[in-house]
Amino acid sequence: MKSNPARAPLTGETLDSLTARLREQGEPAYRAKQILAWVYQKRARSWEDMTDLAKPLRAWLAETFDLLPMSLVHGKQSLDVTDKLLLELNDQSLIETVIIRVPQQGVGLENSRKTICISTQVGCAMGCKFCASGLMGLKRDLNAGEIVAQLLHVCYREDARTPRARAELASFDNIVVMGMGEPLANYEAIATALEIINADWGFGFGARRITLSTSGLVPNILKLADNPIGVRLAISLHGATDEVRSQIMPINRAYPLAKLLPAVKAFSEKHGRMVTLEFILIEGVNDSLDQARKLRTIARDLHAHVNLIPYNTVQGLTWKRPSLTRQKKFVEILREGRVSATLRREKGHDIDAACGQLRLKTEKERAAAD
Repeated sequence: MKSNPARAPLTGETLDSLTARLREQGEPAYRAKQILAWVYQKRARSWEDMTDLAKPLRAWLAETFDLLPMSLVHGKQSLDVTDKLLLELNDQSLIETVIIRVPQQGVGLENSRKTICISTQVGCAMGCKFCASGLMGLKRDLNAGEIVAQLLHVCYREDARTPRARAELASFDNIVVMGMGEPLANYEAIATALEIINADWGFGFGARRITLSTSGLVPNILKLADNPIGVRLAISLHGATDEVRSQIMPINRAYPLAKLLPAVKAFSEKHGRMVTLEFILIEGVNDSLDQARKLRTIARDLHAHVNLIPYNTVQGLTWKRPSLTRQKKFVEILREGRVSATLRREKGHDIDAACGQLRLKTEKERAAAD
């Protein structure tokens, strides 16, 4: 399907905004739900597929909106059946969307649980020292339509491979807003995207199955706490003291732990949900047992779950993951303090599944070819 950069993405329209646009054309309000059902429930791939709409209306839609504001460059599948989709936007920018499959005992791969990791920016301005997403800086924010359209690309891919997909509105189980970019630095677009994803006229996807990850933009954490769509919150902590965190996360200088942790507690109390503390283990940087003990104190105070992630090697960066022995000792210290903790096993390493790696590699190949 050919995208047109001059048209607004239909996937960025809410029921209210599309209704208003249609009324300006003299169309009845019910047409908006009809059109959105074609997009999210029937997953129409062209305007011609919308057979119960009059031809003049379809022509107007085609002139006004882009049905899908991106195209698939390629999809890579790892040995552990993690999929990475490299998507090209209308301005030739590249973003990544990842499908993480978790096989369930007694069911086939086609019925495995699927978590979709979506991006919110082209690149990132946060400058975290361990991350591939920010190595080329921030190019631009995604609009709401580009954020939502990533999920449609996943649906198209899944529809073609599993019988389960076509029978369900969303053929996946969880969404994590943890891909390229800092979601809360693009607050208005992500707020609109969450409305579309959650609404019954959109994907109808429950807020409890959506997790948004932030590096710690305190004012927008508090703004998100006031959002009626109560998504789950994950904090990219990666350091249990200001000294360690500031070494690898520049944002800590603006929002140190003394500001960040009260905002996280306020969010948790507002929504009554356990937050997650993401902690990438980097050898010789934040994997000391003292860091483990201080992280344990933070997690207990917040009543938070800790997700430990052994560092995923990024080309061009020198960081290394700790030994398996150190990883296990780190998680033991947390659990000894009755902290809920998970030591994540790596997925997708053979296809550069860490945030931004595939995009970075492709951008460099394109630059070399010019």
